[in-house]
Amino acid sequence: MSETEGTKDRKIEGILFDLDNTLCDFVEAKIRSCRAVTDHLGREDDLLSYFFRGKYGIEDTNNIRDYLEERDIYDDKTLEECSRIYREVKLECVDTYDDIEDIMRAISENGMILGVVTDAHMGDAVKRLNQLKLGGYIDILITYDMIGEKKVNGQPFEYALELLELPAHRVAVVGDSLERDIKPAKDLGFYTIYAEYGDRNRPCGTKPAYDSIIHEPAELMDVLKLR
Repeated sequence: MSETEGTKDRKIEGILFDLDNTLCDFVEAKIRSCRAVTDHLGREDDLLSYFFRGKYGIEDTNNIRDYLEERDIYDDKTLEECSRIYREVKLECVDTYDDIEDIMRAISENGMILGVVTDAHMGDAVKRLNQLKLGGYIDILITYDMIGEKKVNGQPFEYALELLELPAHRVAVVGDSLERDIKPAKDLGFYTIYAEYGDRNRPCGTKPAYDSIIHEPAELMDVLKLR
């Protein structure tokens, strides 16, 4: 159960979800896709860490280029093939967490506006939502390439409010990252719901405040009073 009393008397009219690791286990999909690449190359060393170095974007295949070059196995054809395997396997392995579709359906049936705010690019986000069979529930989709800013800066959430035509206190934000989802949304006055189940990088020390915490997606039904 949530560690708070949910939305209490607050009337929530819109819900904004993060995509990766909130609606789906994206880290697991990346683990499998990186493993598929190294299996193709006949190697057992680590590729995944290259995507989390911060040198390029987390989806940039230049990470694969560096991996190949550092092992002296780079050529254009190998990079092209490894990049193709990475993209295809990652998309195939993206899967929703349990109960997510039921939650989306309940939100829609309760007349709430449903949106996704993600740091992914539009093309990737649409492919994932279609793979997850969730695209039909989404009223608005905000991606990095739409405004050129990431969520940590708050601008994507501000833009979402313009599209929703709702005040922030009438909108709930659900996300797995305390720094990229919860803090900027909380600062703007949203009702924040920390999806702890998807957070594999919990910060040490002082943590940004949130309004509710859920340890599995099904708890969202109680927080939002959907049942």
